[in-house]
Amino acid sequence: MLKLYTDAATKGNPGPSGAGILIVGHGDTVELSTPLAVMTNHQAEFQAAALGLQAVIDRGWQHEQVALITDSQIVVDALDKRYAKHFAAEVARIMALADQITLVIPTWQNDHVNRRAHELAQTALHRAEAAS
Repeated sequence: MLKLYTDAATKGNPGPSGAGILIVGHGDTVELSTPLAVMTNHQAEFQAAALGLQAVIDRGWQHEQVALITDSQIVVDALDKRYAKHFAAEVARIMALADQITLVIPTWQNDHVNRRAHELAQTALHRAEAAS
């Protein structure tokens, strides 16, 4: 099973944002730090999850089981229900990606477990701030 850790960082709400993604599996570790546009913290968390799932697919790992680990309870709840009233477009995008993967298990963990993804998100946020 692959472990996909995702996190987002936002300065202001809304504000410049960044996504951090860590994929662990196959004896490999993939780290991505992606600056995002101005958005809310929740939008950034959904974006980080989508980017993480896309990274799994891009690497040809869609036939794996994936534990999507995030410190965002709203993301976990929305994916479990396949719905979020105020984030329908974001959930639809993530579900379209998740449906291409054998199994995605959304899992909430506190930010200590998700530390490396958090660091990557902070790095991306700093790059987003510098670009704006």
